[in-house]
Amino acid sequence: MGIGRIARHLIEHRWRVRRVFPSKVLANIEAAIRTGETTHAGQVRFVVEGALDGAPLLHNQPARARALDIFSHLRIWDTAHNNGVLIYLLLAEHAIEIVADRGIDAHVDDAEWAAMAQRMSAAFREGRFEDGLTQALEEISALLVEHFPLAEGEVDVNELPDEPVVL
Repeated sequence: MGIGRIARHLIEHRWRVRRVFPSKVLANIEAAIRTGETTHAGQVRFVVEGALDGAPLLHNQPARARALDIFSHLRIWDTAHNNGVLIYLLLAEHAIEIVADRGIDAHVDDAEWAAMAQRMSAAFREGRFEDGLTQALEEISALLVEHFPLAEGEVDVNELPDEPVVL
């Protein structure tokens, strides 16, 4: 574990999360998730973490491993069609991780998820956090509509909360 990484996480406090994602933006993201989920049988969660602290930082946990832990903790894997998707941001490292459950991941290759993360990253570098995230949510919804559409007359069952998680 490098001293630079520790310093970045100690300096990068939760205040930045609220500055980048104020309540209004979080409400808009929640609405975008809710709207998208009315068009498909998938489930989407968004988690943003300002910096690691405690055990994840002391154990030098990479952003991908942290995202997998959160995916498991929030039980995103526990959906009827195994088609949950997590967008995880770790602001201290400018890390974006997209974790998809096996049902949707079987239909979407890693390059497509990586391209989506790169487009989000480009928007974030320009300070367009809400736009970048909203675009990604629309892209994920399009993939879920393609591979897990709602059947004629079927009503979406919201298996997971739509509210963004701020850690």
